[in-house]
Amino acid sequence: MKDLLVLGIESTAHTFGCGIVSGEGEVAADERSTYIPSKGGIHPRESAQHHSSVAPGLVKRALSASGLSANDISAVAVALGPGLGPCLRVGATIARALAAAYDKPLIPVNHAVAHIEIAKLTTRFRDPLIVFVSGGNTIISAYSDGRYRVFGETLDLALGNMLDAFAREAGLPHPGGPKVEELAKKGNKFIKLPYVVKGQDVSYSGLLTAALKLLKEGFRLEDVCYSLQEYAFAMLAEVVERALAFTEKREVVLTGGVASNVELQRKLEMVAKEHNAVFGVVPRSLAGDNGVMIAWTGALAYSHGVTIDVAESHVRPRWRLDEVDIPWVSRGTN
Repeated sequence: MKDLLVLGIESTAHTFGCGIVSGEGEVAADERSTYIPSKGGIHPRESAQHHSSVAPGLVKRALSASGLSANDISAVAVALGPGLGPCLRVGATIARALAAAYDKPLIPVNHAVAHIEIAKLTTRFRDPLIVFVSGGNTIISAYSDGRYRVFGETLDLALGNMLDAFAREAGLPHPGGPKVEELAKKGNKFIKLPYVVKGQDVSYSGLLTAALKLLKEGFRLEDVCYSLQEYAFAMLAEVVERALAFTEKREVVLTGGVASNVELQRKLEMVAKEHNAVFGVVPRSLAGDNGVMIAWTGALAYSHGVTIDVAESHVRPRWRLDEVDIPWVSRGTN
């Protein structure tokens, strides 16, 4: 993939990102802007409006930072899903316009696959069990027979969404997950909460409801944050351990926005060691949504002939990870 340069567009939720990556994984540009709601959670229309306002400038900045012109780009990659429909459409529109204006191939990228591939690139893992945790996703996955297969997921709320929702109700600023993590370090009382693991899946809605009830009953916020994290992470760790025992992978990688949580890292590293597996984490700078991961996954896909006609590049808000063919991985290795 020498001389390949891919521009990637990310706009699945609160972040609009534009990244430029070479076919060898060298990052030439990483520009992004995040919509922060004045109150409550993400409002899709407001987030889309934010993306529309910042997109042209961020693309120009990415090209300027890389020292490239649009004509130097080999292809344009875009996250077509999963994500929020209004936000996805902004990114898709920008990517289509660039591809059409400069006569460049357009590459469809699945957002979840991109989080996996950037983690594999940065950790140099080849065939890991993947723990993908973010605001919109909680998935345990591994490569098998041409696709990333799901070996466990949330039945309702994603881990990041659950932590953010708790933080909002507790009056903590957005994003809430890091604030919960900070307060949990000051907690010293373990309070009983629901522990819900169903087979290989987890359920966080009951845990959220119970934790909010504790706040209304007057329990100290730091103790509730501590207990909430302990239960949420222990549930995930159990499912990860079971998936690791089943798949017999020798690598475990943590990726997605919640991957930056140090306590979650510690628990999953313990699980990995119990099964003689190496543990790795995506760098904090690439844990959240970004254009770099879209560009890199686009480079992998393009090198194996994956493109899409502009007329067919519809957004797919519910595009599942295990619906994507992965031709660039052969027998579990890149």
